[in-house]
Amino acid sequence: MSETSAPAATTAAPSRTVVAESVTSRGRRARVALRGLQILLALFYAVASALPKLIAHSSAAGPFDEMGWGSTGMYAIGVLELAGAIGLLLPVLQSAAATGLAALMVGAFVTQITVFDGENAATPVILIVPLVLIAWARRDHNKDLLRLLRHQS
Repeated sequence: MSETSAPAATTAAPSRTVVAESVTSRGRRARVALRGLQILLALFYAVASALPKLIAHSSAAGPFDEMGWGSTGMYAIGVLELAGAIGLLLPVLQSAAATGLAALMVGAFVTQITVFDGENAATPVILIVPLVLIAWARRDHNKDLLRLLRHQS
């Protein structure tokens, strides 16, 4: 009886090690994938979204004029998007930046529905999903941000 018990105990230890390595490997891959997603979103918001607004490109100026927001609204949204893009790359600001950009996308969705008859309403909704994922996954950084803010005051 003890002969059959001994090999089972020996077999159990390596399987725990394999499981632990698998979980660690999966966690690392998930962190790398999330970081890659943050970089892609930061590039999108900085280059494809904020830059046209900040240089007053006609593709950005037209819709803001149509909404009645003019160049002031266009520049304000451009600055918010650029700030969010930069925040996605800074560890202490990642969650807050993702939350802010998600809120901006809710506003963009509402604007697309009410002003532009839903013409491009899917775009902000699609962008909200990874932003909420980032905000949730990086929520532990909010404690660090609060600590820094309390230290400043």
